[in-house]
Amino acid sequence: MAIFTEKGHGAPEGESGLSIIWTGMRVVGDITADGVVKIEGTVVGTVRAGRQVLVGKGGEVEGDVISREAIIGGEVRGSIRADERVEIQSTSVVHGDIVAKRLLVQEGGEINGVVRMGEGALEAEPVQKASSERSY
Repeated sequence: MAIFTEKGHGAPEGESGLSIIWTGMRVVGDITADGVVKIEGTVVGTVRAGRQVLVGKGGEVEGDVISREAIIGGEVRGSIRADERVEIQSTSVVHGDIVAKRLLVQEGGEINGVVRMGEGALEAEPVQKASSERSY
């Protein structure tokens, strides 16, 4: 995939991009992307991705994660809502609620919050900011 098209309009229609917050980067504010967001650094704010949010082993999110699929290898201090699937890897810690159709937790992965799964869970009230419900 080319970074720029001939006319400078970005990725072709229908093709989702990859946004990376690399190690050593700290983003303060909400992130919204149509494709995939990969976090190896730190994000303080809500992360929304149309396709997938990947939080790498050293990555941190201090806010909510909302996507079709979330794969967590680092730390999330906030709620996770995924329309399809959440994967909690062995190196991850989640301090917040998880709402998803399907959930995979690898041995060693930690969840400190309420887990709601299935079709009915997604139709319930939207995920609220973790900071408004409790303090850590």
